Amino acid sequence: MTVRPETVGLSSQRLALADRFFQERYVDKGRLKGLAYGVFRGGQLAHMACLGQADVERNVPIRDDTIYRIYSMTKPIASLALMMLVEEAKIALDDPVHRYIPSWKGLGVYVNGLIGESITRPVERPMQVVDLLRHTSGLTYGFQNRTTVDAAYRKANLGVIGGKTVGLDEMVEILAGIPLEFSPGTAWNYSVSTDIVGYLVQKVSGQKLEDFLEERIFRPLGMVDTGFMVPPEKQSRFAACYARGPGGVVLQDDPARSPYLAPPALVSGGGGLVSTFDDYMRFCRMILGRGTLDGHQYISPKTLDLMAANHLPGGRDLASCSQSLFSEATYAGVGFGLGFATTTDPAATLIPASKGDLWWGGAASTAFWVDPAEDMAVVLMTQLMPSGAYPIRRELRTLVYSAFTESRL
Repeated sequence: MTVRPETVGLSSQRLALADRFFQERYVDKGRLKGLAYGVFRGGQLAHMACLGQADVERNVPIRDDTIYRIYSMTKPIASLALMMLVEEAKIALDDPVHRYIPSWKGLGVYVNGLIGESITRPVERPMQVVDLLRHTSGLTYGFQNRTTVDAAYRKANLGVIGGKTVGLDEMVEILAGIPLEFSPGTAWNYSVSTDIVGYLVQKVSGQKLEDFLEERIFRPLGMVDTGFMVPPEKQSRFAACYARGPGGVVLQDDPARSPYLAPPALVSGGGGLVSTFDDYMRFCRMILGRGTLDGHQYISPKTLDLMAANHLPGGRDLASCSQSLFSEATYAGVGFGLGFATTTDPAATLIPASKGDLWWGGAASTAFWVDPAEDMAVVLMTQLMPSGAYPIRRELRTLVYSAFTESRL
């Protein structure tokens, strides 16, 4: 249930303006079939909007319990899981990854030539666990479509959204035969790193990733609709996913025939979860509560502080050290921690922000941010690919911060 926005320093009138903006600019014009977003501040849900349809073909409206493909919003959850094991001293951030994946010990950096016959050079230092969490591992994604190494990932069906996937164990062994993009710790590149984080969770805990997440995060947090597939009894709440193409917005994944209706071949810590607005807001509220929600502590506030710090090489931002062809990677004033981005210089971003806020998004245009300085969390759910089709994330930030009547800073 929502409270009156004015009780937590927000303007009802400005938030209504935000609703009209998204309705008129996106939903009414067919750019987005539907979306939901909500603003949690001062311990209360101050605003919630459900606009348009979750499934146009079946005339199903967006609701607060609609189930979405959250893609890379899986990453903060998998990263938190690994940090739980770091807290238990079962794994350390500076451990070499080859301690847990021996076949990776000889990985080199690509110089030239065909994959399998390529010339490589030695790494400057071995890949560490921290490199996986902050995307400085030298790994990549097949969809980057930028380098010979990217092409090798596509050929092996690794990191290609909607492509035929392999299992997690098989992915790890395939990667042992593909060189790195760069020496670990020297640059940032969005990658399958968080899938390997999920592999390490399994390796260190002795549990399947899905079981660890259910036992340690989802069940105690009350994230009842979050998982790696949509069970039959929840299929009616599963949104359709759409894609923007030359001819307009078209159906990309029909919820009645989606691969998400069956257990996945790859349990992907980097992008495999489905979730709801309510569930993901509970996760954000736990982050906002510095690791605790409803009296249950999931992680130490000091560990969360470590995750929230900028871990990019030399304290740089994404704009200066990213090698990615990825929409979020162009952002100035934004660093990257252990599982999510963090604003380091609000002025450089050219949009309203607070230093130290935490955020990320998914391939189907979902997004979240947690702003501890303003005691606020915001979750946006929709289903449109690619995530850079429209600037809705930046627009939502602008509209929400414009609704402030008081600042905590």
